[in-house]
Amino acid sequence: MTSVLHRSAPTPTAPADSATADFVRPTLVRSGTRAAPLTNQAVVAAVAGVAALCSLVLPGVTITDAVSMWTGVALAFLGLAFTALLSLRPGLARYELLVPALDFVAIGLLRFGTGDARSPFLAAVLLPVIWIAARPGRKNIVYPLIGTAGTFLVPMVLTDADPGASETVRLGFVLLVFTAVAWVTNELARQAANRLQHVQERRRVAEDEIGQAAVVQRSLLPTSTAGIPPQFTVRGVCLPTRSVGGDFYDWFPTTTGAAFTLGDVMGKGVGAGMIAAGVRSVLRATTRAGSPSEAVGRAAIGVDTAGDGSSPEQFTTCFHAHVDTDGRVHWVDAGHGLAMVVRHDGGLDWLRGDDLPIGVGTTWTTHETSLHPGDVLVTVSDGVLDLFGDDLDALAACVRAHPDPDDLVAEVGRRGRDAHADDDVTVLAVRFEAPAGPVTVA
Repeated sequence: MTSVLHRSAPTPTAPADSATADFVRPTLVRSGTRAAPLTNQAVVAAVAGVAALCSLVLPGVTITDAVSMWTGVALAFLGLAFTALLSLRPGLARYELLVPALDFVAIGLLRFGTGDARSPFLAAVLLPVIWIAARPGRKNIVYPLIGTAGTFLVPMVLTDADPGASETVRLGFVLLVFTAVAWVTNELARQAANRLQHVQERRRVAEDEIGQAAVVQRSLLPTSTAGIPPQFTVRGVCLPTRSVGGDFYDWFPTTTGAAFTLGDVMGKGVGAGMIAAGVRSVLRATTRAGSPSEAVGRAAIGVDTAGDGSSPEQFTTCFHAHVDTDGRVHWVDAGHGLAMVVRHDGGLDWLRGDDLPIGVGTTWTTHETSLHPGDVLVTVSDGVLDLFGDDLDALAACVRAHPDPDDLVAEVGRRGRDAHADDDVTVLAVRFEAPAGPVTVA
């Protein structure tokens, strides 16, 4: 009988602990999204519209030049239409600065049309100032300076009037303040961009390291049944919820048959994966030296980070079995409780012990059972039990309905991928059969 592995690749998931922080952007700042110019200009157009409305209904706001006022409002909404076009045609993005430049003129006309020096709408100049200054580059401090100056010059161009020394000083001071605002905005945007770049670089490094860890962990799972006696047909699947998971399974030949293991480390991610690799390696190294209980005991020593067995925050549930070619099974259940034998006649026997997980317990007991031709030894992680609503009877019914290892592994894998499980999903199935005639081992 040919023994081969069918192992599904882990479903790619985005790490739940993202290395980047959420950045809340002010309305009028540069953004990589196409909608940002439209959002910015919508604010400017709304302010212009409200200003015109206030001029019409509030007695304290006078209209000194209705044509200029409404022209300013029209220019603001023209800019809004252009930014809507920018969102549809990304190729026009290089012309984005034309919109805040138009806003400086629009605000100048609005100010002139509502009393010039007495107009309450001068502060609206801050909107295009911040829009431009939030862009990268020190030149974007100069552009708001020029635009603000243009806003102040609109009344002079339209009337040829001398503003007077006091008005010139006042406007000069306002210009200086707005320039300072532009510089501060530009500097804050530059620092934020640097921090974001640093975070993104750290995220790329972390993702690369996690990716490498995932490759290493997958390489630790068995990919061949070479050396496994032909009495055993082995199938397994492991679907980690993250790139690196805490579940593992393993098999390898022994002097009397083969050893089979399924472990579930508390937690998820790289830390759990490292512990899983450690437990798996020690079990492999010590299996030939003694009973399953001795192998589990040495694995517990190997992963005891505290050195005295006092690190219960890191534990691993594990089912570890030595199966001889005559069907005799010696097994240890280290707090796992999710192993069973499906008999060829449809019966089902749970294999459960009273021992504690690795990292909590100190001694483990080797139990014994037997497999007959056609019997299937099945063990799963608690992530599989989650797929059945923590209902052991439902899990047992599924295993009985799919006694063939190929079918069982395929069914559990399908359920795990469809359910987008919150925990690692792992199953290991071993069918025992007496050899009949010539056998090919893959």
